[in-house]
Amino acid sequence: MRTIFALCCLLALLTCHSPAPAPSTQNDYQEAAPPNIVVILADDLGYSDLGCYGGEIATPTLDRLAARGLKFRHFYNAARCCPTRASLLTGQYPHTAGMGKMVSSIDSEPPPGPYQGYLSDSIPTLAEALRVQGYRTYMAGKWHVGEKPEHWPLRRGFDRYFGLISGASSYYTIRQDQDRHRQMVLDSLPWAPPSTGFYATDAYSDYANEVLQDHVAEFADQPFFLYLAYTAPHWPLHAPEETVEQYRGRYAAGWDSLRHERHARQRQLGLTDDRYLLPPLDEDVPDWSAADPALQWERRMEVYAAMVQRMDEGIGRLVRQLETTGQLDNTLILFLSDNGGSAEDISGRNLHRDTAAIGQPGSYVAYRKPWSQLSNVPYRKYKQWTDEGGIATPLIAHWPAGLPSRSDWIDAYAHVIDLLPTCVTAAGGDAGAMQLPGINIFSVLNEQSQHQDRPLYWEHYGRAAIRVGRYKLSRVAPDTDWRLFDLHTDPTELRDIATVQPQRVEEMANLYAAWAKKVGV
Repeated sequence: MRTIFALCCLLALLTCHSPAPAPSTQNDYQEAAPPNIVVILADDLGYSDLGCYGGEIATPTLDRLAARGLKFRHFYNAARCCPTRASLLTGQYPHTAGMGKMVSSIDSEPPPGPYQGYLSDSIPTLAEALRVQGYRTYMAGKWHVGEKPEHWPLRRGFDRYFGLISGASSYYTIRQDQDRHRQMVLDSLPWAPPSTGFYATDAYSDYANEVLQDHVAEFADQPFFLYLAYTAPHWPLHAPEETVEQYRGRYAAGWDSLRHERHARQRQLGLTDDRYLLPPLDEDVPDWSAADPALQWERRMEVYAAMVQRMDEGIGRLVRQLETTGQLDNTLILFLSDNGGSAEDISGRNLHRDTAAIGQPGSYVAYRKPWSQLSNVPYRKYKQWTDEGGIATPLIAHWPAGLPSRSDWIDAYAHVIDLLPTCVTAAGGDAGAMQLPGINIFSVLNEQSQHQDRPLYWEHYGRAAIRVGRYKLSRVAPDTDWRLFDLHTDPTELRDIATVQPQRVEEMANLYAAWAKKVGV
């Protein structure tokens, strides 16, 4: 059970400060009403999938938020769904939060510690921290940080919840995998979708709008925190046909040609420059002309694109409601993804019916490694890896009343551990007193990534990395050599300079070892 001591400490830390500083610049705070806070998390969205990050997918809502707010060039997640969610919700590295690997099953009894597979009871969540500061707290979507009822959202600080407790599932129904139990919940009760007319992405968007309408009617004098955690565009590839049709033929050129298109658009947008060399395709990715037509590669990417567009449309409805109720200007909206695009092949699960069109009920496929290399342009690798393609995410921050709009890209690097202290600070609390590993990201807006000196760390299933300023050290397994990259001159990690700078390798490896011991890797 969560300790009374921890909550008393949290209460003391968060209530002894004046409410609601709203930063007009990163170091200039003024008294104002506490902002509403909306954190939107996409699932398996690649770095370049959004239009404002170089993609061809229609994301007009997120593009507008980026144009009127801040967009970050070097923001990081924790390489996979469960670890990123744990860090977002606790402000801690995944191991400290109890999620060093994946969520534990509902019928397991894991020993407590870094790999227990549910959020640590002794660490307050962002919802709990903001509730102490007077916020109403709501969540819609994928939880994935605790399967048992005692670990569900309403037990971790949320006032209302609707969504998928478990990991990936059909967007049209709850479909049980052969080795995974799936649960949907409304508040604290099991819930099942209707037999027809249900699409998960739309349902999460609609519920988010519903709770905010209720909030205006019942709690207009309180700020709110909304955590909108989509499953889109995580496999299985499911999307309404009318949206898929809009992408018919768009991917006929194939993954490599489209990679170069995205790469060129990123240059035009100012996101990248001539230092960002496009890596070669993975060796096992076939040439487009030799790709097996039986796998319906075009259709897979068309459905994926439709999933992203449908998510953006739902966010659009939410933004319009905030505008209609006069709340948009003083609402901090943060958008990011939990990891890079996924190279996973799920054909071995045997859940796909060959008679079902990809994207429709009965189908159950992923877009696999070839298309993940498009999603993650300009970086190497993908979900689960600590190369940039696995851990780099778009981050959009929109808050007209509290942040200046900037047309340029934020170059400072930051990490998902920074979101809790950022939100707590924006709400008027003293995040520094909480002794968190992260920072308020709005305090470093004018810094350049190569000049930063705080280390960031990753570890997931043996893949490890540390970044300090312009340098990044990484390895693919505990028994492999460290690789060193200068991300200022080589941001796409094409030139390993470990043998050129052995002393730096040793220094950074020692920093990583101390962190790994501290968090329980």
